[in-house]
Amino acid sequence: MIDLIALRHDLHRNPEIGLHLPRTAQTLAQILEQAGLQVTRDVGGSGFVATLNAGAGKSAIALRADMDALPIQEANDGPYKSKTDGLFHGCGHDGHSTMLLGAALQLAARTDLDRTVHFLFQADEETGHGAQAMIDDGLFDRFEIDQVFGMHNMPGMELGQFATQSGPFCAFEDNFDIHITGIGGHASMPEAGIDPIVIGSQIVGQLQTIPSRAISAKDHAVVSVTEFNTDGARNILASNVHLMGDCRGFTDAVSAKIQTRMREIARGCAQAFGAKVNVDYSTSFRPLVNDAKATATAVAAAGSVGQVDASYGRVGFSEDFAAFLQHRPGNFILMGNGTDAANAWPLHNPQYDFNDNAMDVGINYWQTLAMTA
Repeated sequence: MIDLIALRHDLHRNPEIGLHLPRTAQTLAQILEQAGLQVTRDVGGSGFVATLNAGAGKSAIALRADMDALPIQEANDGPYKSKTDGLFHGCGHDGHSTMLLGAALQLAARTDLDRTVHFLFQADEETGHGAQAMIDDGLFDRFEIDQVFGMHNMPGMELGQFATQSGPFCAFEDNFDIHITGIGGHASMPEAGIDPIVIGSQIVGQLQTIPSRAISAKDHAVVSVTEFNTDGARNILASNVHLMGDCRGFTDAVSAKIQTRMREIARGCAQAFGAKVNVDYSTSFRPLVNDAKATATAVAAAGSVGQVDASYGRVGFSEDFAAFLQHRPGNFILMGNGTDAANAWPLHNPQYDFNDNAMDVGINYWQTLAMTA
């Protein structure tokens, strides 16, 4: 019998990031193969699919866990602390992978399962590339999947508590890079140049009018400038300014509106001073929209395991599970990680840790969902 907590600690000690997770994927895939599941490796980088065919049932669902860690230095000090400087399972994906593996092993030992279950072990959730990489690698062409389900732990939420909602649930994340080209010169003679810092400062202020004046109050939008970089110095007027940042919302229409107004604002401010400007705008995460029927199924499964808030409201973080929901109906749900000590530290905090006491809760949820969805 696999010691799941020991496995989770092993994954925690040996974090890997991005699409290339050779040790993590091999560790998990080998256990599942030995249990008799059919494993298809290298589906979107180090992602893999473990398939359990049981009974004569024709329906097929997919359950997904992410495997990647974060480029963060862990602040915890214990027997399973990360052995790799600068890498750390600060989002609990070590727990997610272990719970899904535990559910797969227990489902494989049952005699009353009558369907196909595909267990999706995904790389690179953190930068938003992993789900799409699996899709681009033919996930939905190579595997019969009717519905797809995902889950994430939530620090600060009581152990045994679940939360989700039908419709928009997790925000999109858009990213922008605005490059302003002026004319640098001596700081004592600004009239001889075109100061991109002044232009950039005006753009920063004007960008805040997008949520307050261009987006309806009934919608949600956030525009955050997170970097303001120049090539100036103490007595040198800059020639170039880079503004970079992050936008959030819950619909494609809001994303499109933010991009349109951002380009108009940047172009207008630059033209007013005679500078040049270029705006690069991209989407890292699509809005995550839960299917109503699949959400009702997930709520029923969660309710049989613990307490569930089926109208939790929208959450501001992003999740690349959204890409799967662009292709198949499904649901994404949050599971409480506890309210004490490291289990309550926010996700991506150096002191965060997945709660081992949540392991059975998550496994029971996955099992119940596989039997009832």
